[in-house]
Amino acid sequence: MTPSGHSPPVPPRGRRVSETIEQLRARILGGEWPLGGRIPTEPQLVAALGVGRNTVREAVRALVHAGVLEPRQGSGTYVVSTDELAPVVARRLTDDRMAEVVEVRRAFEVEAARLAALRRTPEDLAALDAALAEREAAWRDGRFEEFVEADARLHVVVVAAAHNAMLAELYASVGTAMRASVAQAIGSLEPDRYVDHSRLVAAIRAGDPTRAAHEAGAFLEHRARA
Repeated sequence: MTPSGHSPPVPPRGRRVSETIEQLRARILGGEWPLGGRIPTEPQLVAALGVGRNTVREAVRALVHAGVLEPRQGSGTYVVSTDELAPVVARRLTDDRMAEVVEVRRAFEVEAARLAALRRTPEDLAALDAALAEREAAWRDGRFEEFVEADARLHVVVVAAAHNAMLAELYASVGTAMRASVAQAIGSLEPDRYVDHSRLVAAIRAGDPTRAAHEAGAFLEHRARA
C-alpha cells in the first residue's frame, strides 16, 4: 500500500508489455537463456515475471517478430538471436543467394570450430554429444524436417562452445538462412547426401583446432558442390 492507503497504480497494458519485453531481453542478454536454448513455458514465465498470461504472450510474440525468439512446433520457443538482425537477413534470403549463404557459414563455422577446440568445457562436450546423437537419430529414422533442425542445433552448439558472444550473436542472425541452405543442399535423406559430423565433434573433443577447422570447412565444401 502507498502512504495514502491506496494501492499503487497498475501500469497501462502497453507499458506492461514493454516492461516484460525488456525483462525477457535482459534474461537473454544475461545468458540465463542462451542462444540455441529453449525459454521457459508460458505458465513458467507468468510465474517468474509476475504478469498475466496475455502480457507474456504479447511480449514473446514481439520478440518472435523481432527475430530474437523462434517458436518450433511441438518443441517450444528458442532463443535464435540477441538482436534484430535475423529478420533483415531472412528477408534477403533467396534461392539464387544460397552460394553466398554457404560462404558466410564457412566464415563463421570454421572459426567457431577452431575456437571451440581451444575453449570447450565438459558441459559443451556433453551438449555436442547430445546434439550429434539427435542429428544421427533423425537421419536414421528418415525424419527430414527434424534432421534439418537437429543439424542446425549441432552447429549452434559448436558456435556456443567457441565462447565468443559476438560470434554467437552474428551466427544466430543467419539461422533461418542456415537452415534453408541445409535443407536445399540435402534435398532428401538419401545415403549419398549424408555428411558425417562425428569427426568434427571428435576434433573439438581432442582439442585440435587445426583439425576442427578443417572438418568444418570440408563439409561446407561438400555443401557448396551439392
